[in-house]
Amino acid sequence: MEKGEGENQTSVTEFILQGFGDLPELQTLFFLLFLVIYIATMAGNILIMMLVMADQHLHSPMYFFLGNLSCLETCYTSTILPRVLASLLTGDRTISVEGCITQLVLFGSLVTTECYLLTVMSYDRYLAICKPLHYGALMNGRLCLQLAAGSWISGFLACTLFMCLMPQLIFCGPNEIDHFFCDFTLLIQLSCSDTSQITLIIHIFTFLDAVSPFLLTLTSYVCIIVTILRIPSTRGRQKAFSTCSSHLIVVALFYGTIMIVYMLPKSSTLRALNKVFSVCYTVLTPLANPLIYSLRNREVKEALINIARRAETLTKNPN
Repeated sequence: MEKGEGENQTSVTEFILQGFGDLPELQTLFFLLFLVIYIATMAGNILIMMLVMADQHLHSPMYFFLGNLSCLETCYTSTILPRVLASLLTGDRTISVEGCITQLVLFGSLVTTECYLLTVMSYDRYLAICKPLHYGALMNGRLCLQLAAGSWISGFLACTLFMCLMPQLIFCGPNEIDHFFCDFTLLIQLSCSDTSQITLIIHIFTFLDAVSPFLLTLTSYVCIIVTILRIPSTRGRQKAFSTCSSHLIVVALFYGTIMIVYMLPKSSTLRALNKVFSVCYTVLTPLANPLIYSLRNREVKEALINIARRAETLTKNPN
């Protein structure tokens, strides 16, 4: 704590992330579990990126966006899990105000990027299924780069907005956050300054950067489903749906868990449930994405087999 000049208030210099501190007997188990999840998440997403770059059969718009999503997931999970692992290992649950705001800013910008990137991927599937004859001309290399860059830039703009707004908050009261990362809704409650303006601005940009992409994604899939239902043959419908089923599962996991987390009543009885669903969208979703795409996608499985065969060949014939 530090005294502010000319003020009777004491400014908070660090927060305590309570995390899973109410279950001390499970700290070691949680550490091992999250460590395995982090290693598997990083390995799976890096493998997807390597496959997309190395295998010519995956040099298409859908896999270009998938590579971007995997890159995003490695960054996304790295803003949360290393800090959680360090806390579980050392027992030190403190985080500086600057560190907390930095984590919040990075996390918010990456969530924004993911919302836009999932929308771009749904638009790609919309063109592939609803306008197959024009797909090659419409979804060209230049448009792919523009859409991917636009998604990342949107996240960067969100980051800039957070960086401008968050330093305006003053913390002088309780410094305990009942969560395993710096969540905006909990952090704003600890501020002893007027938060009405920043809350309004954040809500406006949340609608623009999260709700609007979700509605666009939903619209794309409504059009896709209508088109698939018009296909006369059962085999044709199954083939068309298989091209977007993996992405649809990823979208459902991501938006479904986020909606549950932020739409649940903020009561003390539901706080533990809130943490569980927060683990789902911050920790388990980045892990699930490479598994979903590798297990349900024929091209990715074939690329994995080809890479394994090449590695086996090189091992047997090093020269």
